[in-house]
Amino acid sequence: MKFDFPLKELPAVMRGPRMERRRVLVGGSAFWGTMIDEGAEAGCLRLDDGRRVDPDTLPHLPPVSPSKIIAVHISYSSRSLETRNKPRPTETPTYFTKPPTSLNGHRGQILKPADCKYLNYEGEYAVVISRTCRNVTPDEAWDFIEGFCPALDMGLQDFRDTDQGSMLRVKGADTLLPIGPGIVRGVNLFEQTLRTFVNGHIVQEAHIGEETVWGPHYVIADIARHITLEAGDVILMGTPCHSRSVDPGQLVECEITGIGRIGGTVTAIPAPRASALGVGHQPTDSPEVRRVALGFDERVPEHFKEALRLAKEAHQ
Repeated sequence: MKFDFPLKELPAVMRGPRMERRRVLVGGSAFWGTMIDEGAEAGCLRLDDGRRVDPDTLPHLPPVSPSKIIAVHISYSSRSLETRNKPRPTETPTYFTKPPTSLNGHRGQILKPADCKYLNYEGEYAVVISRTCRNVTPDEAWDFIEGFCPALDMGLQDFRDTDQGSMLRVKGADTLLPIGPGIVRGVNLFEQTLRTFVNGHIVQEAHIGEETVWGPHYVIADIARHITLEAGDVILMGTPCHSRSVDPGQLVECEITGIGRIGGTVTAIPAPRASALGVGHQPTDSPEVRRVALGFDERVPEHFKEALRLAKEAHQ
């Protein structure tokens, strides 16, 4: 069976009108609200208790409370061409997991420990599960999607040598998953463009429909053959080419047209206290670590490399 694009029929989660739900802190308490997209109050957040607030002035919480976070290794053709030198990475998708403690809200701090050299960005879209899902077909999987979020799947590549199989510390450290600012439905995902920015410069860009190898319906059906997905669970759908390392003080953002823009600032913190005592595998700067962290510049567009250079120069 093939699951090609465009879809024969647009699923309900992608049919308008657009709706975005956010979770924010107001006066120290968490509230859900719906963004107002039209009229005189466009850009305001209508809290569920009826109040109108300016979301730009409020701290954002992750709009999800997952029991599990599952990520696809590679699902964009440009990423596969960069890393594997072929447009399809594997015959079927492969996955890793991130703990829920890796979640981070919009405009949060993305922590980079002092003993780690490589913290890479990966702009992605996240799929949020709406209800218990098990043993479904790809066509049925659309009915189990609550909506979509921009996300940054950040990674401490210094632990590639020891955690490449599990990605536990590479992708699972605290703060390494900024997600939001809201959950959006009513937008045709496959007509949108994903862009990642470093200090305002575009360092990743992909038309989702043109570069997708496996859609979320296929991935959900694949995972749910053996793993029950529950309401609030998150699936990260991979990143396009040109994932590179960023430095403390740099602002990293992922924007998906029609859906939203999530951002966070890389922040330096001391090395963990136990690391100084020799506990556990230490961060490394090996050929394998550099292969992933620095990528293959000869296989990515020149303008991405120039944009990252400009972002780093402006930061110095």
